[in-house]
Amino acid sequence: MRGKVKILAIIGPTGSGKSARAVEEALARNGEIISVDSRQVYRGLDIGTEKMTGEDMDGIPHHLIDIRNVDEIYSAGDFVVDAQRLIEEISSRGKLPILAGGTHFYFDALLNGIPQETPASPELRASFEPLSNEELYARIEEKDPERAAELDPNNRRRLIRALEIIETKGPVPKRVKNENYEIEWIVIDPPKEELLPRLEARLKNAFSKGLITEVERTRATYGDARLNELGLEYRIVGEFLRGERSEDSLIPALTAKLWQYAKHQKKWIRKLSL
Repeated sequence: MRGKVKILAIIGPTGSGKSARAVEEALARNGEIISVDSRQVYRGLDIGTEKMTGEDMDGIPHHLIDIRNVDEIYSAGDFVVDAQRLIEEISSRGKLPILAGGTHFYFDALLNGIPQETPASPELRASFEPLSNEELYARIEEKDPERAAELDPNNRRRLIRALEIIETKGPVPKRVKNENYEIEWIVIDPPKEELLPRLEARLKNAFSKGLITEVERTRATYGDARLNELGLEYRIVGEFLRGERSEDSLIPALTAKLWQYAKHQKKWIRKLSL
């Protein structure tokens, strides 16, 4: 009987250094890295998602980066199929699969399964459109706190989809855990006084590399609606490009929003049974 496949999972809030640690572990332990990041799958979203350069990767194979165009949807179900395949392939080569990233919903889907498919409801989605992200998240938290804890409160598309499922089927039922893997966890969870300066430095670096130009190009190609689904950096800079905020407000606003997101990620980490 075949034993469980060993994998290494590296988790932590945004800006905590997961990617660099994954490379260190891969070099030391003969590993390959599977990105667990819902935005790094998209080509052209390089600065805003802080993709590693070839030099940063240090010769380590990285998977699930730059595999879709921005106008294509990549779901948690897609990730599970791809990650399971890659884990098998990497392990069969005698290497250690290393999963690293901040999209905790993907980790949850891989390890706990995906709820039964629910058909889309255009009527429900239309009724949710007037609601802000904060209002959508509050409704989910009220109706299904466990589901809310798994979601990025700034990912509007996923919030609407989650609320659509809840309104159709009620709270997400308990799922059967994936018992195929022997998981070693590395948790990187720096305190606020350490993480906040990192977030601000990361943002300043992103703007110096041309983040505004990247967002401008993405907006011109794919439009504001899609831009708003691509995460905080793209949404906030998009507001500047539309004249809705000043350039001076970008770094303070993004630092505050990213810290809120990091707190949400920290909450998920605390709930995780390691």
